[in-house]
Amino acid sequence: MNKFKSYICGVHPVNKIMIKLKDGFSGERALVLPRMIVEKMERDPLCSMLHITDIGYYPKAKHHFRERTEPINQYVFIYCIDGAGWYRMNRQEYTVSANQYFILPAGVPHAYGADESCPWTIYWIHFKGKIASFYAKEANHPVDIKPELHSRINTRINLFEEIFNTLKNGYNNENLRYAFSMFHFYLGTLRYMQQYRDANNADAESENIVEIAIHYMKENLEKRINIHEFAEQMGYSPSYFSASFRKRTGHSPLTYFNLLKIQQACLLLDTTGMKINQICYKIGFDDTFYFSRLFTKMMGMSPREYRKSKKG
Repeated sequence: MNKFKSYICGVHPVNKIMIKLKDGFSGERALVLPRMIVEKMERDPLCSMLHITDIGYYPKAKHHFRERTEPINQYVFIYCIDGAGWYRMNRQEYTVSANQYFILPAGVPHAYGADESCPWTIYWIHFKGKIASFYAKEANHPVDIKPELHSRINTRINLFEEIFNTLKNGYNNENLRYAFSMFHFYLGTLRYMQQYRDANNADAESENIVEIAIHYMKENLEKRINIHEFAEQMGYSPSYFSASFRKRTGHSPLTYFNLLKIQQACLLLDTTGMKINQICYKIGFDDTFYFSRLFTKMMGMSPREYRKSKKG
């Protein structure tokens, strides 16, 4: 395990800088808040309750591995949306699958890494604060966040992006307080997951197979899902599901899924400074050339041309 070519998820326990080996992960994003900003937050009456020290996103993080024999004073949140991984603490090892998260407690030696054959895609956050232990309670084992009829996974992912972008825009007091107020809510959607889902609960009787399928697609924009997996999730045969979906929408399920992905790509091109390859991974494509071809086919112009046209 000494030949890994990756950003390591986290900070050096002494000088708090991002540790980088030879290569990063294609499409990755990460922010490490400066020490002086962290110390400033620890003195702030609002931010001292709960604040982020590091935040990032690693897609298909092959060979990702981190071991801390000397514990750090931060909690480590990792949310796996695809692939698989593992973590170890207190001499016990856990496996992590897609749609699961866990929080490693502060002050405890630990190790974690991506599965060798199916590396995870993760959102990760290091955080501290007077109430941090409350949100970490009961999350030191893998917790499921399964897509279902009334799940709000995509809303939560957009919330992560808002936190990330707010911090990326600067470390003034207003940005920091807003970001960490949102982070308080973000952790609340996990700690009280059922209440979070019920708050936006539509009348189940008004739902039909196509509406349920479209909701499921929106909850899984960062993944690759084939027609058999869609049909299985809906509880129908692939042929019946495809025919029903096409009759209602005029598109096959996979075409509609790609339309939603490109719609999300347009939103990211319009509203963020994310690079093309970062957006590619964010909507579940590993191949930037394929993504550009699909985007051009559906939008009549390349992603770069689209972004340039919006700036005009």
